[in-house]
Amino acid sequence: MIATPQTRYAKIGEVHIAYQVVGDGPDLVLVPGWISHVEYAWEDPASRAFLTRLASFSRLILLDRRGTGLSDRVAELPTLEQRMDDVSAAMDAAGSERAVLFGVSEGGPMCMTFAATYPERTSALILYGTFARGMRGPDYPIGMPPQLLERNLEMVEESWGTGASADYFAPSRKGDESFRQSWARFERLAVSPAGIKTLVRIFYETDARQALPAIRVPTLVLHRIGDQVTRVAGARYIAERIAGAKYVELAGVDHCPWVGDPDALLDEVQEFVTGARPRAEPDRILATVMFTDIVGATQKAAALGDARWRELLDRHHALVREQLARFRGREIDTAGDGFLASFDGPARGVRCAAALVRELGRLGLQIRAGLHSGECELIGGKLGGIAVHTGARVASLAGAGEVLVSSTVKDLVAGSGLKFQERGTHVLKGVPGEWRLYAIAD
Repeated sequence: MIATPQTRYAKIGEVHIAYQVVGDGPDLVLVPGWISHVEYAWEDPASRAFLTRLASFSRLILLDRRGTGLSDRVAELPTLEQRMDDVSAAMDAAGSERAVLFGVSEGGPMCMTFAATYPERTSALILYGTFARGMRGPDYPIGMPPQLLERNLEMVEESWGTGASADYFAPSRKGDESFRQSWARFERLAVSPAGIKTLVRIFYETDARQALPAIRVPTLVLHRIGDQVTRVAGARYIAERIAGAKYVELAGVDHCPWVGDPDALLDEVQEFVTGARPRAEPDRILATVMFTDIVGATQKAAALGDARWRELLDRHHALVREQLARFRGREIDTAGDGFLASFDGPARGVRCAAALVRELGRLGLQIRAGLHSGECELIGGKLGGIAVHTGARVASLAGAGEVLVSSTVKDLVAGSGLKFQERGTHVLKGVPGEWRLYAIAD
């Protein structure tokens, strides 16, 4: 029998992420659902058998994301970017440059976004029992109704630690008191009642639909047709929107992957991992683009004269590059008084733009900024495509000292603490459809 692996810690910023490495083969990162505990996972016999099978054909990397299990607790809702950073930190600590990502349940949306954003680190993507968006919306009728949120939060908080959720996640084990008691211990070890409310709220606020068409790695989508936690319609939605995805529906009613018939699921996973074809080098990524320019630059240059204007412009460029480095942005292009930059996380992009408005204002320069997140084409180290064009159009509508973002950016930064003011619906020249735009609030 495989030995229980040692738990180690990866550090990202001030947060410690618990992880384990076991097995030999292609690297596979198992990204758990809303709760996990890497050591309890080896105590439960069914879970242990599931992990042992995975480790038999892969170098398995396990982790507890921030807020759960043996990783640090956090006071605020972790953003999508922070959840991606947790996976990157565990991979780095385990010495994994590139891995198969196996996203289970609530771990799926983050894995979709990771695969679209970091294709160079993702050899393949496996999604089980997951969804692209949690909440129902006008353009997504298969999500959870918004009015159920507060009621569900209260129910989860009141019953947490009793094992009551076992009937929901593993209905085939209903009536098995020993399983229920083990599940109750898992709940208590994984997260507190207040913590589970935070995680459930993340579940509802998640929306990773924008990532789906940008995924260019081999993808396997698995779903049990009777799963009541995440409905099969959500899996079909995902599979239809990821180019070349293999979609497999499995018999069963259990959401928990190691309950019911785990071997049927693992047979599909093993065939996919060990027999996957080499992927083509990606030519598209999911990115957040930011455009900035100086308001009234021509008039200011005329008033100052060439020498003083050049000096001020040099200070402008230096400050922009300083803030890009601070927020992990990448300078793509600059022309005159404008910059185009990209970010691997939308919240960092918005915060960078806000910092630029503030810091450049102290130099007596007013700028406008616009941001959009979408699929971008990689062209000789530059970015192109409709997403870049959209970002430019958003920026052109911003006022002096204003950071304007598309609704896509606003949705992606849910839970980040950023606040926005609505700026209405606009038609962007050369971009199909109508777009709701938002300005970052002070």
